[in-house]
Amino acid sequence: MTLAIILVIAAALGLVFILNVAFSRGPQVSRANLQEIQPIDIHAFRNLVDPAEDEYLRTRLAPVEFRRVQRERLRATAAYIQVAGRNAAVLAIIGQAALSSGNAPTAVAARQLVNSALLLRRNASFALFRVYFGLAWPSSGHTASGVLRGYEQLNGCAMLLGRLQNPAVPVRIAATL
Repeated sequence: MTLAIILVIAAALGLVFILNVAFSRGPQVSRANLQEIQPIDIHAFRNLVDPAEDEYLRTRLAPVEFRRVQRERLRATAAYIQVAGRNAAVLAIIGQAALSSGNAPTAVAARQLVNSALLLRRNASFALFRVYFGLAWPSSGHTASGVLRGYEQLNGCAMLLGRLQNPAVPVRIAATL
């Protein structure tokens, strides 16, 4: 009973820490550019967050082996989520800079990019919390599919804004689509 209370308190403190980091610092990139974006392999990320893949591994592996493999998958998922959050911060800054454009379609695309980036940053913080919780209990239900969907949407917004600003240069924040 005491262990459960300690774990609940630790989880609450972890959530407060993650929220503090996510919302108090904000994007701290002074001059963001597209070279700061790290591409993400969408297929690998999708495989990591696929519940069917988890179920497949659960049925094929012994429980001890499944927990070990699941923890490795969760660490990889956390790494993808962190990169997605950093990319969203850079794209939010790029979008904010493009908001002052005199071109109406560019300003609309920039607003959509900023909104998507900020939403993804928030969702990434919550997903990281769930992933770290899953590291303690690998059999618990965890999912970062919301981050994956948000990242795919952010990719589309970045591509649209990039095409409107400079049609000759392709913008892609995903390694594969």
